[in-house]
Order: sequence, then C-alpha cells, then structure tokens
Amino acid sequence: MNKLNEIWAASNARLEGLLKQLCADRGEPQLRLFEAMAYSLNAGGKRLRPFLVYQFCKASGGTERDADNAALALEMIHTYSLIHDDLPAMDNDDYRRGKLTNHKVYGEAMAILAGDGLLTDAFLTLASAPLPPERVAQAVRCLAENAGSRGMVGGQALDMLSEERELTEEEVLAIQTRKTGCLIKAACVLGVLCGGGSPEQLAAAERYADGVGLAFQIRDDLLDLTGDAAKLGKAVGVDGKKNTFVRLWGPERCQRLIAENTDSACAALSAFPEPGPLAQLARALAQRDH
Repeated sequence: MNKLNEIWAASNARLEGLLKQLCADRGEPQLRLFEAMAYSLNAGGKRLRPFLVYQFCKASGGTERDADNAALALEMIHTYSLIHDDLPAMDNDDYRRGKLTNHKVYGEAMAILAGDGLLTDAFLTLASAPLPPERVAQAVRCLAENAGSRGMVGGQALDMLSEERELTEEEVLAIQTRKTGCLIKAACVLGVLCGGGSPEQLAAAERYADGVGLAFQIRDDLLDLTGDAAKLGKAVGVDGKKNTFVRLWGPERCQRLIAENTDSACAALSAFPEPGPLAQLARALAQRDH
C-alpha cells in the first residue's frame, strides 16, 4: 500500500467511527427515518470530500479534531444528494456503490425524508464544530453557498432543464462546475477554514478545487464510456445521450484536459508549506478506474 492509500485508509477509519456515533440509536420514535439515513451514510464509497477537508486542515496548521465536524457535514450533504439523485423523478437508478438505492429499500417517501434529514442535520453538525465562532460562521456560509441553489442544487436543476437539447461548452461547464465541482470546492475551503489558514491559502484551495473538480468530472464521464460496472458499483453507458464532456469534446481531448487541470491543481499547492498527499491525490484521481 502506498503512502496516499495509507493516509486515506486512516482518514476513512476515523470518519467511519464518527459516522457510527452519528447513526447510533437516538432513542426516538422516528427509527425508520434514522435507519434510512444510516443505510446510505454507511454504504461506503471513496469519502473523497471528507479526505480533502482533513488534508487541507492539516496543510493549514490544524488537527483532525478541528476538521471532524466539517468532514461529517460534507459527507452528509453528499449522501443526501446521492439519495435524491437516484430517485425515479431524477436519475431513476437501482444501484449505488453496489447496493440497492435508498428508495428501493425504504420507498420513495422515506428516501426523500432521509435526504432532507441529512441535509438539515449537516448544518447542525457543522454549527456544533469546536472552533472559534467566526470560523464556524464562515464554514456554515461556505457550505450553504456551495450546496444550495447557487451551487450543487443549481447544477442539478440546470442538468435536468437541459436534458432535451444539446448544450454549448459554456452551458456544460456551468452545470458541472456546480453539480460536482462545488462540493469539492467546499471540502478544500472548509479544510482551510477549520485549520485557520490565511486568505492566500483559501484562494489556493479554491484553485486546487477548480482543477481537481473539473478533472474529476471529466474522468467520470470517460468512465461511463469505458469503465467496469463491477468496479464502479453502478451501471455504465447510461450517459450516452446526456450533455457530458465526452459528448462535447471527445475522449482524446478529455484526456488532455484531465492532465492540464490536474497540473493546475498541483501548482496551487505552493501556498502550503507542507501540502501532504494532496498532489499525489490529484494525480491518482486523474487516473482512477472507479
């Protein structure tokens, strides 16, 4: 196991422990709701966004404890978005991470409520972070901006509104920088906020996120074309008629743009004295097969 995998495994182990505490029996009557929330929260996955929170927090001089609440909150937001994306009214998927999607197990109504619960509880979790009040306020604002109508939700809305027509390059970028890129940006910026980083480091975290986020989505689109469903944990070839980067630019240009955006992300790390595995992470994401 290389160094990046070791650090990522340790980060995931810490997060999994926190998720178990979060999903423990609360002694309240709405047990079915908590079960549905826990089902998707504990379904595994890369846990990329929490990992970014932890690593940028460390690079900015903070500790894992400083980043715990932000890492949890971001994973809760990401999980809620997946539950809702999988619903029949959205992408209508049967499997996520190799398991039945939430609505296939708990029904559509409970899946919607599980997503609502995770979204709202994420802000409770972040607002409870053991950080100076001004940093908590900045963090809550950052997450709201990137997860809401100006960010991820806005990107999802644009995606749905564009399903019946072919989009321009500008329109595809407008969707993907919001739908995928905003939560990656939130992860990087939240990490710097939790670690007490400088304004220069906040700006550098945004540049890193822009590069990694775009490369990540382009790679996702390529994997839908060439990936292995068993490794991905979901069906492939489902985006053929969607407004993806592969449809827009073709596989060859997509590969070049992945490399260019990854290089840009790595260059931004010069603002951090000890950026840890963040450059290696960017390179690994650009080459991933799942």
